[in-house]
Order: sequence, then C-alpha cells, then structure tokens
Amino acid sequence: MRKAILATLLIAIAAFAGPVRPGSVFAGDSNVDPGARVAGTTGPCEDPARAEFLLCPDLKVARPSEIYEDRKTLPGRVLLRATNNIKSRGEGPMELRGRRDRARSMNVTQAIQRTDGSWARFPIQARLRFVNVGATYGGSFWKVGNPLRFELWRVDQSRRKTRLARIGPKQFYCFRDLKRTRSGPLSPVDPVYPACNQNPRERKVTLGTSVGWSDIYPSTYDEQWIDVTGLRGCFAYVLRLDPVNLLHELDRKNNVSQRIVRLPWRPKRKKGCPRA
Repeated sequence: MRKAILATLLIAIAAFAGPVRPGSVFAGDSNVDPGARVAGTTGPCEDPARAEFLLCPDLKVARPSEIYEDRKTLPGRVLLRATNNIKSRGEGPMELRGRRDRARSMNVTQAIQRTDGSWARFPIQARLRFVNVGATYGGSFWKVGNPLRFELWRVDQSRRKTRLARIGPKQFYCFRDLKRTRSGPLSPVDPVYPACNQNPRERKVTLGTSVGWSDIYPSTYDEQWIDVTGLRGCFAYVLRLDPVNLLHELDRKNNVSQRIVRLPWRPKRKKGCPRA
C-alpha cells in the first residue's frame, strides 16, 4: 500500500514537471548500492527488506506467436520464425544504463527507482554492444546481450520438456517502449524510452521499458528463428527471459513461455501435437 501511494505521487510530480528523458538523472544518481548483486547471491528485488524501498521491475514474456517456416534466409536450411513480446509489468521500469569502456561495447548498470523518487544503481554482468543487423533492418544499434533466448525442446506425451534440441542465434535486443499493452496508474501514456541508439560514438546509452509497455520483435525481424532442419516430432518452442540471470526483477517464475509445435511444420495442421 505504501509503495502504491508513493508511486502515484511520483507519477503526479513527473507529470507536473514534464517528461524526463531516459538517463537524464545519470549524474544525479546516488552512489552505487553497496548491496549490488554478485553472481549467485540474492538481488535487491528478491530481498524483502531492500525491495520495500524500491519500485522493482518485472518482465514477462508472451507465448511465441506468428510462427511460420522460412526456407529463404539460409538456403538449404529450415527456420521456424516467431514473434516475441517482452512485457514490463512491475512497479517500476526496467532501465539499463551503459557506459563506454571498450571500442564497441559498454558496461551496464541497472537503475531501479526508489519509492522516494531517487534512483539506486546496481552494476550487473550484462553488456551493451553496437550490433549490425543489416541494412534491411535499419543498420547498427546499441543493444544489450542475453535478455531473451529462443529454445526448442523435445517433449513427452504429457508435453513435459525432456531434452533441449536447438537454440536460436539471436543474442542482442534493445529494450524500448514500442507499444503500450496494459494501461494503469504506473504506466506512462506516452513512451519514455525511445528506439535504439544508432550513434557509434556515443559514450553513454540508456535502454528501458516502462511499466505497461512492451518491446516486441516481429517474426520477420533479424534472427527471430530456430533452425529446425531435419527435426521431426513434437517440440516446445520456448522463449526464456534473462536465461543467464543478469537482471534484477520481482519475479523470475514468469520468465518462460512456450507453444507446442509438430515438425515438420504445417501451419494448418489439425492433428498431431495438441495445441498449447
């Protein structure tokens, strides 16, 4: 209750003051939180005593959709493409701040808003890289590594996953406010986090997704596929958020979604694997 009241007040103050650009408070942030998570330890959003004073993010992933077979991108290979929808549904935004430390990459600090309106910063093991996705998809962008993974699992007759069969090639994504998919008192009406930065000389970059917004990549986009060449039978097409446990968030139990598919793929098949 306390969080909800404070969060509502923060939104009202922000609305009165006007829009704030992502990362504009970088220089005014407090010192790095002394409890920043080390790999294998409990993060700030998983510790009730610390989370009480934070508006922690929570990412969810929708089931893979708009699935279709692609035989053109890689001649001789069969690719099963899918759309992914990363949804921000927490108490505050997922915000990542990159700072240049190498020629084409940045270290990353996750910024989490406190209930008093200030920001706590937590260095994490994620990396931002300047990635070229090709002219067809807009060229090069600053993106974060490993926020989502495409997986294909063999399943038994009860649709339980038994063995990992394939992993998709895509490793880099750009968190952004692409589409407002759920309204609410914590969700800004207008986008706060813009499209991916395309300046290769940028020294600092902020990526993020606001509460109630989604970052969606269509099935037609670069590397939105799993190579299913030669596979036959029943499988789970899985989308797994934060597969290497880099991000701080409220709930990790909602980080996986799946759809059952039978291979070879037939979009109008009515028999075979039951629909998920």
